[in-house]
Amino acid sequence: MLSRRSLVMLPSLSLTTTRPSPLFFFSFTKFPSTNSHTLRLPLLHPTTTTTTTTQFTRPSPLFLFSSLSATSPIHDSSSSTRVSRKASRKAHRESPEGLLKLKLDMCSKHGDVVEALRLYDEALRDGLNLVLLHYNVLLYLCSLDRNRGSHVLNRGFEIFQAMVVNKVVPNEATFTSLARIAAAKEDPEMAFDLIKKMKGFGIVPKLRSYGPALFGFCEKGMAGKAYEVDADMVEAGVVAEEAELSAILKVSGVCNNAHKVYETMHRLRAAVRQVSETTAGVIEDWFKCDEAKKVGLENWDVSKVREGVVRGGGGWHGQGWLGSGEWRVVRTQMDGTGVCQSCGEKLVCIDIDPKETENFASSLTNVACQREVKADFVCFQEWLQRHGPFDAVVDGANVGLINQHSFKFSQLNMVVKKLRQMSPSKRLPLVILHKNRVTGGPAQHPNNKKLLEHWKNSGALYATPLGSNDDWYWLYAAVSGKCLLVTNDEMRDHLFQLLGTSFFPRWKEKHQIRLSFAQREPTLHMPPPYSIVIQESEKGSWHVPTITGDDLETPRQWLCATRPRDTSL
Repeated sequence: MLSRRSLVMLPSLSLTTTRPSPLFFFSFTKFPSTNSHTLRLPLLHPTTTTTTTTQFTRPSPLFLFSSLSATSPIHDSSSSTRVSRKASRKAHRESPEGLLKLKLDMCSKHGDVVEALRLYDEALRDGLNLVLLHYNVLLYLCSLDRNRGSHVLNRGFEIFQAMVVNKVVPNEATFTSLARIAAAKEDPEMAFDLIKKMKGFGIVPKLRSYGPALFGFCEKGMAGKAYEVDADMVEAGVVAEEAELSAILKVSGVCNNAHKVYETMHRLRAAVRQVSETTAGVIEDWFKCDEAKKVGLENWDVSKVREGVVRGGGGWHGQGWLGSGEWRVVRTQMDGTGVCQSCGEKLVCIDIDPKETENFASSLTNVACQREVKADFVCFQEWLQRHGPFDAVVDGANVGLINQHSFKFSQLNMVVKKLRQMSPSKRLPLVILHKNRVTGGPAQHPNNKKLLEHWKNSGALYATPLGSNDDWYWLYAAVSGKCLLVTNDEMRDHLFQLLGTSFFPRWKEKHQIRLSFAQREPTLHMPPPYSIVIQESEKGSWHVPTITGDDLETPRQWLCATRPRDTSL
């Protein structure tokens, strides 16, 4: 008879008595007592085929979830009845291992490590066949414990040892959880070593994989080791984000490494643009420290600095700290023209390379054609060629719903009229609306019908087809047409993250018109005449924009850092 853990027969999956070709093996050492301060992980070694060690390949997840008891007969494929995929999935879900996975997922959802460990111990007693998914949830939950002396962290290492013994192949999530456990034990060196072993097994680390080691070294003030981790990230093609750069900036300041602070400030400028209050505090602390007073050129080559500004496209020169003496650091705002209300310096508008715009429009087309019906999007591109160019593109759905419970054509029309008045050619802007918006609901009202017909006859309305996402259409029209985009959509959701480029925030800053309404009258907030990004002036001063305020409802807060005297120029 088949036991309760009988093999589930799946299409194209069969078991043979031949061991699969090996990829690598784990050799391991026993852990010391949990009372020992130093914990050693099992030794991990990638290797080639050998006949003297236990070998295995990365099995299929379906294979791992299937197990055969000692009393189970081997099924002859010629006599076995192949079940449907649906039945196979159901059998998997209802198996003891499948039910355990569901329970562990609930523990993960609620952060209940105690219950997860109880379920694990129970599974061991029942002889369940645990696989990667089980182990990863358990390790993840153990990694949430931040108490260095907690037995939960030690249990995490024990679970990993069991995973090694049972020849379960780890993945990036496994190593990342282990690195977090090591960091919780205040052992960033082990966390970094795990990243190196991960790479040795051909597993590509992610940003989250490096975090435990990087933050651990930074918290301990071990700047040199933090720089090693950072260099490894760069080599692996992993791009640091604000949290990582802020940590490097802080440890560099604490260790009085002015050169590294300068370098990291420019990395923040390029990668982050506007900083959080936490990062602003780190920057503020640097400018106020004694070391910051000591660094900087008292006499510098003005022409070289200006060459650096031109070469960089404006807003920075990259020639190092300029000036000498104590910094004056204040929180301030910019006026409508970009003049700092503290020091009086005017911020610059940093140009966008036209070639970058063309490349972005091309990548936007590629992504849109993957997400939309390609023929529909190509049809739209051809329509633009016939009816363009436009001075502005309007996200019709967004504009018609601002401060409204239902879509208002009258509100959309007010904005369209205002844009036409502002247009040098007095041409109507392009209005993008989904087909449902132009055929049903309020569109059936006689006045709205007349309005839509007018826009259509003027070549100023495009209705996106059923099943499409109109976001791709209005964004492409604005980018490819190099014109303004009218929307209050902040474009932060997953759709825009698919674009995966630092160009998009820069483009949006220069082309997005946002709206507000007072007594039903629209006010158009034009793109600022300066770039909202960390700027380093030719005089050596710095202006750092924060995410506090948005210049629409409340003024954006800036950090202004200047020397008291700029007589060197």
